[in-house]
Amino acid sequence: MAGFFSKLFGGKSKSGGEVETLVHNTLTGIIEKGQFDLSFKISYEKEADSEGVLAIEFSGSDEELLKDKKGQMLDAFQLFLKRVVQHNFPEDKTNITVDCGGYRDESAAALIERAENLKTIAIEQGKSVYYRALPPKDRKIVHQYLAQDPRVKSRSLGEGLYKKIKIYPAKGANNGAQAQETAGE
Repeated sequence: MAGFFSKLFGGKSKSGGEVETLVHNTLTGIIEKGQFDLSFKISYEKEADSEGVLAIEFSGSDEELLKDKKGQMLDAFQLFLKRVVQHNFPEDKTNITVDCGGYRDESAAALIERAENLKTIAIEQGKSVYYRALPPKDRKIVHQYLAQDPRVKSRSLGEGLYKKIKIYPAKGANNGAQAQETAGE
């Protein structure tokens, strides 16, 4: 039915090109108005099972402003662009990611490294350990990483947006110390 009304009233198309143009024009305006010394590159990747991913990579002398305070400015750009696309193309399901100098990969690697250390402690000591309070996007990275190891489980604890992660040994899984003792006998 929406297709009929779109044809009748001239509804907006949601092709990747139009979304890309909208994002490009929006970013150009923000950079000019904010007097940032930044440039950006937009790439669109169509995925088989979803609508696609629009990746924006910033570069320039103001990169550190975007990375400062745990990437909050990158998150703000990403959220703003998602809202602009949702407002102009309500039916569009394009995912937008914003990065600068590989910051997102570095941040994820640091989260995973800390999760690995806590996982090792939980397995060796056979008790629960806690990861500091994290925002949802960071918790997702940690939970997905820990889900790959059947020896541990994880759960978010707390109220509000920022929650701690409890990492604990899975029931029935042999912890590392018990496995080594059994092998040595």
